[in-house]
Amino acid sequence: MYITGRAKDIIITAGGKNITPANPEHELRYNRWISQAVVIGDARPYLVALITLDPEEAPVFASEHDLELDEVYRSELMHAEIQTAINAVNSRYAPVEQIKRFAILPNDFSQPTGELTPTLKVKRSIVQEKYAETIDAIYRSPSDRTPEPPG
Repeated sequence: MYITGRAKDIIITAGGKNITPANPEHELRYNRWISQAVVIGDARPYLVALITLDPEEAPVFASEHDLELDEVYRSELMHAEIQTAINAVNSRYAPVEQIKRFAILPNDFSQPTGELTPTLKVKRSIVQEKYAETIDAIYRSPSDRTPEPPG
C-alpha cells in the first residue's frame, strides 16, 4: 500500500514541530474576502500564509472602499481585514501553530493555471514552487508589513 498526496500536508518546522495546515486553511476560507489560504512553513522558523481573494467579493470591497479592483490585494484596508481573520484563527492555536505573516496574491488559484486539482483542492507543491519568490520575500521582509507579491 502507498500513500500519496495529502499525507504530505504535514509541515515540519525548523524547530521540529509537526503541524497540520488544513485546519487553519479551512477556517480562513470562512472569511468573506478569502477564497484560498495556503499555510507554508516546512523547514522554516514559523508559519506564513498565501491568501487569495474571493473573486466575487473583491469587487464589493473595491466598491465599498473606492478602490480599483487591481488595487484591492495591495490595499492596507484589505491587509487589515485579512490580519483580523488570521488573528481570529490564530487565537485557537498554540503559538507554534499560528500564522505569523502573510501575502495576498493578485489572482485566485485555478485549474488552468495548475494550482487546483479537478476536485478544486490546492496543489500545495505547485503553489510553493510557483510562489517561491513571494514566500522567500515574506521571510526576508524586516517589517511587520508583509511584502507585496511580485508581478
